[in-house]
Amino acid sequence: MVEIRTISEKDAESVAELSTQLGYESNAEQILARIRQMNNSNENCAYVAVLENKVVGWIHGFYTLRLESDAFVEIGGLVVDSAYRNQKIGKQLIDSVNLWAKKHGVKKLKVRCNTKRTESHQFYERTGFKENKRQVAFEKDL
Repeated sequence: MVEIRTISEKDAESVAELSTQLGYESNAEQILARIRQMNNSNENCAYVAVLENKVVGWIHGFYTLRLESDAFVEIGGLVVDSAYRNQKIGKQLIDSVNLWAKKHGVKKLKVRCNTKRTESHQFYERTGFKENKRQVAFEKDL
């Protein structure tokens, strides 16, 4: 049975390995620093899925306040180890963020997904999300 729990510093190495499956190269040291920041923030939540003492997935959610719309929680990242997919682990992780959002009085959960990740689009639709727009993302180094 899968256990969903709040992320902890001891999860850094496993989370770094799983992040690589998403194409995001981070080492355990970088992840550890981020876990510490998130666990000291009231505007972020992060959970891991543990099966037989092994971290097999993680999710990050964050509170978003915008001038033009009601506050919402956005999923910043979600990954389940490729060997453990299709076992409802991703849905359980989303349920944890849903609960966190409700505790913060938020009524909407959002997620952005790379247009190339069509299998992820199908997953999110199966878990109750509806596509509401497509957009182009820009970034700038500071």
